[in-house]
Amino acid sequence: MLRSVTHLQGFTLRALDGEIGKVDQFYFDDKTWAIRYLVVSTGSWLAGRLMLISPIAVGKTDWESKQLEVVLTKKQVEGSPDIDTHKPVSRQHEAEYLGYYGYPFYWEGPYLWGSMTDPAALAIQRSVVAEASASRAEKEPADTHLRSTKEVTGYHIEATDGEIGHLEDFIPFEKTLSAPTTHRHDYPRNREHLQDLSRELPGN
Repeated sequence: MLRSVTHLQGFTLRALDGEIGKVDQFYFDDKTWAIRYLVVSTGSWLAGRLMLISPIAVGKTDWESKQLEVVLTKKQVEGSPDIDTHKPVSRQHEAEYLGYYGYPFYWEGPYLWGSMTDPAALAIQRSVVAEASASRAEKEPADTHLRSTKEVTGYHIEATDGEIGHLEDFIPFEKTLSAPTTHRHDYPRNREHLQDLSRELPGN
């Protein structure tokens, strides 16, 4: 089933030992259009600090109670590397973050999630040598490929023969967290947006 990222905003995230915050927004990869991180507002727990949570950590989703379970402890989340979520996240920062949790680098491999096609499968292959991954962070380029869903909301959409609307929401596949209507080879490298085109169809 497809669900928009707007629908997920405000969902509560629960760690193994308690609540850690609520979903504020998402970061997506501007090359593959896959959702790479949830941005979580920690509220009073960490003085409103915004944290990144990888979909690799997400377990069960309770749609009725609007809760996401993550396979992490509150101590792990609290100790994770600081990342300025108000700016695009660089590959170096990603490498440091993934190394901290011992996650494989999703950009190393032939598939959307590196060696796997979805983040749940990648979680099974979680690295047991976090220090080795973290040490590689310094070697990663400072390229920035992540963008906030809030940042691009409202961007204008132009077809080859004129404007057709603006970005309203993202509706990724639930399993892979990739945008179902875009493919890397179908769009220009610098494309900025997706949109719900329903308002452009006759009768809407």
